[in-house]
Amino acid sequence: MSRDPWRRDRPRAGIVSAAHVLPPLVLDTDTLQQQICTESELSLPRGVLQRVTGIRQRHVAGPQEYPSTLATLAGRIALERAERRPEDLDLLLFASATRDFVEPSTAHVVQHALGSRAHCLDVTNACNSFLNGVDLAAAMIGCGRAGTALVVTGETPSLSMRRKLPSRTAVLEHFAGYTFGDAGAAVVVEAVAAGGIRAVATETHSEHWQVGGLFGGGARHPRDWDKTYFTGAGTELKGVFEKIGPAIVEATLTRAGLGWPDVAKVLVHQVTVPYLDRFAEVTGVPRDKLEVTVHSHGNIASASLPLQLSRVWPELSRGDLVLFVGLGGGVSVMTMLWEKS
Repeated sequence: MSRDPWRRDRPRAGIVSAAHVLPPLVLDTDTLQQQICTESELSLPRGVLQRVTGIRQRHVAGPQEYPSTLATLAGRIALERAERRPEDLDLLLFASATRDFVEPSTAHVVQHALGSRAHCLDVTNACNSFLNGVDLAAAMIGCGRAGTALVVTGETPSLSMRRKLPSRTAVLEHFAGYTFGDAGAAVVVEAVAAGGIRAVATETHSEHWQVGGLFGGGARHPRDWDKTYFTGAGTELKGVFEKIGPAIVEATLTRAGLGWPDVAKVLVHQVTVPYLDRFAEVTGVPRDKLEVTVHSHGNIASASLPLQLSRVWPELSRGDLVLFVGLGGGVSVMTMLWEKS
């Protein structure tokens, strides 16, 4: 568990607005499977991708749509909903698994597009990037380093799908990439008099860092084209989550003195429909508390949680509790308990 995550002796920060955007281009799973079969000159059982993943379609970025593009659009909407201007920002965090390039930070691209002058940087931790970004923003507000923070993400993992496979056996190696979809999302975080982020807990098992990822572009594989496609062992990742995930979820609720009836919504990172079903089974969360997006949006990496928050925001009332559950490659599991102000 993270060190002393239950401190209450510092100003509490809260999420005061949320927004999401989706690229207009939609790719259904049957079309994706046909593209893979055509480009790879192989045959797959009809409809197998959709049956295995439960994903019917996803939005995908088109030409000239980048992580910064999606993040900027979502950021503008989040600022408008919070009745804040770009000039009001003290901190801008681009918290995303995908980004425009290695250097400089994509946060600078977003900041320039918005017209703000805040301290800005990237936060990257696979699919937990956004939740880590909100946690960092809250910490900087709590210690007096910032008053208003904008946390944005722009996820375009669909670019890492490998449509042309070298062999039939490569389907399994790259299968996780076929779950991906693209989206942008943003939240404004500020100090609040009541409610806000009540608790954060993390569990990290870095011995599993090789389970899956995009291994190209860095110092180990700077120019290896094959490493620019996502590879991963989805079954192993699922096993790791089942081992550590339920315990941290239970611990978060127990330490807060809460049960499922006390929580209005449970927003969990969604990879496939079967994974989400398994999460509900092992944690016991009532299905009506989940906001299911994976069937129509796919795995949108760290945008998954803020997309869900943006969708349920109109349903939430002051005092409602929302539990975020994040899962990221590496491997890390993260929970955040937030009360709407």
